Amino acid sequence: MNIDRCVVDLSNSLENVPVLIEASSSLLTFPQFQYSPDNIQGPGCTVDPSEVTLPGCSCLSPSCFTESCSCLQTHGQPYNSTGTLLNLSRADSGYCSPVFECNALCTCSDACSTRVVQGGLRLRLEVYSTKNRGWAVRTLEAIPRGTFVCEYAGEVISLEEARRRQLAQRSEDNNYIIAVREHAGTGSITETFVDPAMVGNVGRFLNHSCQPNLFMQPVRVHSVVPRLALFAGRDIDALEELTFDYSGGYENQHPVELLSTQSDAAIQASRTDGLERKECHCGSTDCVQFLPLDLSILS
Repeated sequence: MNIDRCVVDLSNSLENVPVLIEASSSLLTFPQFQYSPDNIQGPGCTVDPSEVTLPGCSCLSPSCFTESCSCLQTHGQPYNSTGTLLNLSRADSGYCSPVFECNALCTCSDACSTRVVQGGLRLRLEVYSTKNRGWAVRTLEAIPRGTFVCEYAGEVISLEEARRRQLAQRSEDNNYIIAVREHAGTGSITETFVDPAMVGNVGRFLNHSCQPNLFMQPVRVHSVVPRLALFAGRDIDALEELTFDYSGGYENQHPVELLSTQSDAAIQASRTDGLERKECHCGSTDCVQFLPLDLSILS
């Protein structure tokens, strides 16, 4: 497969590896946005995602061990020694355990095996144009199952701001807002809204599929604001397009229930054009024909 690749790094050297853009004769206009590898505080957000608000461990060794690490004792071990996600039940059954990484207050080293998502992009990815699905992302190298691929990063905004932005959109505009809802044991609901439309990373170019090869796992690092990490749900070949289910499911399941520290958490995606159901062109054998629509943001 002969691919003409542009030497331009979409991330402007903000990532560990360049994010390439395919040089082609596409008639698509490349969107204007500010690249940010991390979530930033947006309108209505009362918590700075970059602020360290979670406690750290006092481990003296470079990497943490369950016998002595307060982080692992509290939250469990999320990855193996190579950084592969251990609990892959999300990809198998639609459920997953919460993931917490060591943070800036921890005394372990940056090489600690619990520090994966915070290490940033490690894979060679490329943004390219498609015939009927706009821009897309593919991997330039094989990705084993359970590997962290990239974040879905952007502005963390309030529900009111999410509603305002959706209502202000034109029918031809794409809506990138993803909502993560966590249901506390007392019956209260905590919501996090991330919008990478104007400030975001390579994750904003990922397309929906009813049979995706990635799944979304909220990961908490330094802040109570979750980072929306995307992991490989199966082994992925080089040059394969990377996709996830905008509804939060995997392999056409219902939106998943994520087990949080205190309760269950549901993840839902609202990347649609307002109230208008947009046709799905993923091409999977069990395609549901329309992209997911989250009406609750507009209610």
